[in-house]
Amino acid sequence: MRFKGLDLNLLVALDALMTERNLTAAARRINLSQPAMSAAVARLRTYFDDELFTMSGRELIPTPRAERLAPAVRETLLHVQLSIISWDPFNPAHSDRRFKIILSDYATLIFFDKIVERASREAPAVSFEFLPLADDYEELLRRGDIDLLILPEMFMSNAHPRAKLFDEVHVCVGCRTNEQLSEPLTFERYMSMGHVAVKFGNSRKPSIEEWYLLEHGLKRRVDVVVQGFNMIAPMVSGTQRIGTMPLRLAQHFARTIPLRIVEIPLPLPPFTEAVQWPALHNSDPASLWMREMLVQEASRMRLPRELT
Repeated sequence: MRFKGLDLNLLVALDALMTERNLTAAARRINLSQPAMSAAVARLRTYFDDELFTMSGRELIPTPRAERLAPAVRETLLHVQLSIISWDPFNPAHSDRRFKIILSDYATLIFFDKIVERASREAPAVSFEFLPLADDYEELLRRGDIDLLILPEMFMSNAHPRAKLFDEVHVCVGCRTNEQLSEPLTFERYMSMGHVAVKFGNSRKPSIEEWYLLEHGLKRRVDVVVQGFNMIAPMVSGTQRIGTMPLRLAQHFARTIPLRIVEIPLPLPPFTEAVQWPALHNSDPASLWMREMLVQEASRMRLPRELT
C-alpha cells in the first residue's frame, strides 16, 4: 500500500533495521529474504534521498536522518498495532500474550511470584519474559520494546505513566555469628566494616545507599561487588562483612540463611516500588489488565515483620 508515494511496508523494514542494526537479522525479524531486505533498503534510500545506513563490518550505522525518522516510525507502527490490529477485546483466559518486563531480583522474589501464580489461574497461556536492568530502559520504554518496568519510583522517567505498588525500607544484614552486629550498629562501625555492595547493569549503577554516601562525599569499605541483591546474603554468610538490602528480601533469605538483620545507621527514607509502562501502551487492554493485577496484588502485601 502506498501513501503519498511511500510504500508503507518500507516503514516496517526501516523499523526492523533500526532495531537490529544488521541486514540479515532485520530480514529475519520481519520474515523477508536478505535480497528482499536489500531491495527495501535501496527503495528507502531513494524515497528519503539519504543513505540512511552505512556499514561498519556487519553493523548498520544509522545516519542522522534515519535517527530522526526512527521514533516516528516506531510510534506509527505501535499505534497501528494497538488501535487497529489488536482491536478485539482482551480476554485473559484465551490470550497468549507474552509480557516483557524489566525488574530486579528483589521485585521478582518478593512480589512478582504472586503475579505469575495468579496469572497461571486466570490466563494460563499468558507468559512472561524477565529482562535485566538495562542502561537504556528509557529508550526501550519510548520504543515500546518492553511492556513494564518495575523499579524504585525515584529512578523512573517522567516521560511515561506509572503507578505506585508498595513502600519498602533498607536494612543491614550480616551473618548471625557476626558479633559486631550484636549491638546497635553505629555509623562509624557501618563505615569501617567490609561491605558486599550491589551495582546494576552494564554501567554498574550503584544502589540507593551508595547514592546517599556519594552525595555526602562518603566512601565505605567495599570488599565484594555483586550484580543483584540476591547475592548479598550468601556473600556475608560465614564472614564479618555486611550488606544493605530491602527488608522484605532480607527476611526472605533469613528463612534459609543464618542472617542477622539490623537497622541501617543512615537517614534513608522508605522508597516506593512502582510500575511504569510505555505511554504508547496506556490504552492497551492487555497492559491495563496486567497493571490492574499488579496494583491489586501490591495492595495485599503485608508490612514487613519487626527486625530479627
